Amino acid sequence: EVQLVESGGALVQPGGSLRLSCLASGFRFGDYAMRWDRQAPGKGREWVSTINGGDGTTTYYADSVKGRFTISRDNAKNMLYLQMNNLRPEDTAVYSCAIPGGERGQGTQVTVSS
Repeated sequence: EVQLVESGGALVQPGGSLRLSCLASGFRFGDYAMRWDRQAPGKGREWVSTINGGDGTTTYYADSVKGRFTISRDNAKNMLYLQMNNLRPEDTAVYSCAIPGGERGQGTQVTVSS
């Protein structure tokens, strides 16, 4: 059974940083591209970032987070990460990790507020 479990969400002040984690199990994690999405209150799900399978050297970002967020992976630990810097109130959302076109985790809440 595929499982994706996110952690690391919190309340943070504008300008702050957070690192989200996603623990994967039930599939050959290293073989798959992975993505982070987010959903703000009252809005649809928005793609945030994607990383290729294997060595994770190819990454893609939404314009809204480019230069502030960094996606990475540790295949030995079956972990996906999202380092978020210079957070803004508009980054407030539930962040979830997913296999593109496949399963998704439950998500973790990030709230950016003073």
